Amino acid sequence: MMQNRTYLDWNATTPLRREARDAMTAAWDVVGNPSSIHGEGRRARGLMENARATLAAAVGAQSRNVIFTSGGTEANALALSNSLQRDKQAPDRLIVSDIEHASVLAGGQFDPDRIARLRVQRSGVVDLDALRPMLAGRPPALVSVMLANNETGAIQPVAEVADLVHEAGGLLHVDAVQAFGKIDFNIKALNVDLLSVSAHKIGGPKGTGALILAENVIGPRALIQGGGQERGRRAGTENVAAIAGFGAAVAAAVAGRASDMARIEILRDRLEQGFRQTQGKSQAGVIFSHDVARLPNTTLFGVPALKAETAVVRFDLEGIAVSSGSACSSGKVQPSHVLQAMGYGPELVRSAIRFSLGWETTDADIDRAIKAWRKLSGALLRTDETVLEQF
Repeated sequence: MMQNRTYLDWNATTPLRREARDAMTAAWDVVGNPSSIHGEGRRARGLMENARATLAAAVGAQSRNVIFTSGGTEANALALSNSLQRDKQAPDRLIVSDIEHASVLAGGQFDPDRIARLRVQRSGVVDLDALRPMLAGRPPALVSVMLANNETGAIQPVAEVADLVHEAGGLLHVDAVQAFGKIDFNIKALNVDLLSVSAHKIGGPKGTGALILAENVIGPRALIQGGGQERGRRAGTENVAAIAGFGAAVAAAVAGRASDMARIEILRDRLEQGFRQTQGKSQAGVIFSHDVARLPNTTLFGVPALKAETAVVRFDLEGIAVSSGSACSSGKVQPSHVLQAMGYGPELVRSAIRFSLGWETTDADIDRAIKAWRKLSGALLRTDETVLEQF
């Protein structure tokens, strides 16, 4: 990471692992097109198939059911297709939870009038009681529920959702982009039909991801057509170097996950304790989704009267990279749709700051973040809307 900087925005992206960098460097010297049948082509194909097998093994899938994409967004868009089939059942409508990534909320290939939204509870966990009547006595649906939320870290009851969806003859897609590499899961144990993952969230290169299918799923229809790559499910010559780096990152993430995440969770808890100790009774902070299972590296913290964009700038000036609980588009800060869906009012929604840790995070990083918050919080909580203009 950069000298004299503390990076606590690992849910946005991660540094490239050494193993991934080495794999990519070696792959750049492989000249062949992976679709060619000569020796050079077979060598390129071999690098890609090794990565495919590594990724498949990591989630308990078959290699032939891994479709490489340009990232998690494309994987989600590809998954949300009305051309899917499982056991001769084809969904003709889509149900997505209110806290999904924007690429899922966009609805993929479904018409807007065939899309319904599933509410979540105050905890940030999907409401299973609301899902039941949405499925019962209705045509089969494709349901999309993420495994872990990118803002709060709340882990969703995917196995229970799968039971309800399959009992009603539907299919389940799970966006596992934030969960992959942080918690252990298996596509068969979760009973998931389609699973999306991304390389740059686990130390791989930006610009590559994958959609992984369960064994009995047929489809989806290709979004990009014009070639037979990826078994006809995604046309275009594959990015061999990025895919090789993805495979190496997967292997490294799986090998170190248990020890890394146990240590990271301790750091996360100490960070939260530091926040709690700093706040007085009149300005008690909220740690969102603190009462449910969360990713071990994620905390979303808010204080009434705090403006998150101001805090993010002030942390940055202190040499610490964090993010707000808001999504930025074209430089304009938008309120967090996740916290709004959880039922929080504008004051808390606009105050949320996300801290996300990774395998390079140290005790010193946590000490620095707590010290910075103690320095900044008093001034920040007294600021008005003109403060941001000073920076």
